Parts: sequence; structure tokens; C-alpha cells
Amino acid sequence: SLVRASVSKTEGRGFESCHSCQPPSSSRGPNTLLQLEGRSALVTGAGRGIGRAIAVALAEQGASLLVADVDFDAVERLAGELGEGRAVAFRADVSDLSEVDRMVEQCAATYGSVDILVNNAAVTRFVDVMGITPGDWDDMHSVNARGTFFTMQRAAREMIASGVGGRIVNIASIAGKGFSGTSNAAYAASKGAVIAMTAVAAHQLGPYGINVNSVCPGLTRTPLGDELAGQAASVKGLPEKQFRDEREATIPIGRECEPREIAAMVAFLVGPGGDAITGQAINVDGGLLNF
Repeated sequence: SLVRASVSKTEGRGFESCHSCQPPSSSRGPNTLLQLEGRSALVTGAGRGIGRAIAVALAEQGASLLVADVDFDAVERLAGELGEGRAVAFRADVSDLSEVDRMVEQCAATYGSVDILVNNAAVTRFVDVMGITPGDWDDMHSVNARGTFFTMQRAAREMIASGVGGRIVNIASIAGKGFSGTSNAAYAASKGAVIAMTAVAAHQLGPYGINVNSVCPGLTRTPLGDELAGQAASVKGLPEKQFRDEREATIPIGRECEPREIAAMVAFLVGPGGDAITGQAINVDGGLLNF
């Protein structure tokens, strides 16, 4: 069965190792710069892993959040941990466009705008090219490609209507650039679509003041990554530790990435540092794929 990364509906404005995605401390130092204070951010797939770490990173920078996932309990817990008034949770499956509409409408109604969108929701499983079924293809593309596109389109409508633009970051993958060690070819195709739609959207939405980029994680320590590693090791007939050790030896930095490292790039892109960056597909992969 497909492993579904968190995609939830969240209810609720502003332009893994566990330590990597913990909620922000209630006390901030006097020199802390809250670059996203007064801005609203919608994060899909926020229930665990990379999505959760992104939500935490944006909250640390002062953003007000709508955290969405198919696992409502997970985002409800996250919203509570982020602190009262900082985030609202919404259960949404982005493959259902009526839920996408309600999710974006809820963010705009709660905060008065949708200033930042992070499209992180995705599904996959480990399967050989000859084992992919039409159902696998449709399930992965309905969330990873179709869901990402129409969530981006719907949020961009709100950003255009506001007259002040916004930031969109689509979480792709080095799989979309042809990384052969990916979970499967259908997933790779869906993430290639994300990279392509990001480039086109950046060109067409730029005149409205909307920057659109994709971030391409490499091998990353997340619950989903752990599940996939277990599946791959089983298929290859290897102990999981041996499989992971051999795989990590191929990464120039000698280890898998942490969710907080992907989140740091997203926070940079949606903050002042990303003002002149749009249409890019940026790898955060420890040097695993060098283009």
C-alpha cells in the first residue's frame, strides 16, 4: 500500500531527529529577528517529517500558520505545541480539490490573507518499475502533482487578489531530477512535474509579486524515509542497518539530511533572503546529486 506523507485539513495573516522539528521556545532572545511576523503561511503535509519541521521553522520566524494534513490528530497536536494563536489545524486531502478550496479559504478567513504557501503533501512507496500499477501512478500523481498544482493555483488567486503578492515553495525531490535511488519511477515523474510547474508558474506569477521555487530534498531522516528504507532493505534482502550504512556512504557529507535542514532552506526562500530568487529547483541533499 502507498505510504502517505502527512496531508491534512487545518482550520484557523501575514506577508527527525526529534530535535529537528520541535516547536519554538516560548522565550526568545532580545536579538531574535522575526522575519515573518505578521505573515500567514499554509503548510500542507505538516503532520510529521519535513512538513512538521517547516511549520516549526516558520513559526520560529513569527509566521501565523494553517497546518494541514490528512492526519488531523497530528496537526492538531502540532498547533497546540506551537502555542496559542500561532497555528490552526485543518484536515485536508489535496487530491480532493473541494478540500483544497476549503483549506485555502480557511487560511484567508482566519488570517485575512495567504502570504506563504508550502506545498509539502506527498505519497509514495518502494516499488520496482515493473511493479508499479495504474492505481499507484494515479494515487501518487493525484497528490504529488495534481494536488500540488491546484493548491498552488488556488493560493495564488488569494495572493493576486491581495495586491501584495506572496511566496510559494513546492517541495519536490532529487527524484524529479532523475536520482536513480528514488522510491519508484512514478514518484520521480510526479516530482519532475513539480519542478516543471514551478518554473512555469514563477514566470507567469512574477508580475503579481509572487515568487515560486521548489526545494528538492535528498535522502532525509523522516518517518516516511524510515518506512521506505525498511521496504527497500526487505526487497533487497539486506538488514536495514546495512542497507542504510551502504546508502549513506554514497552521500558526500556522509549522512542523510535532517528535516530541519530542508526547513531552513524553505524559511530562507520565504523570508527577505528570497526576494530575488524565483523559478529555481534547489537541492538540499548533502551533495548526493550535483545538478
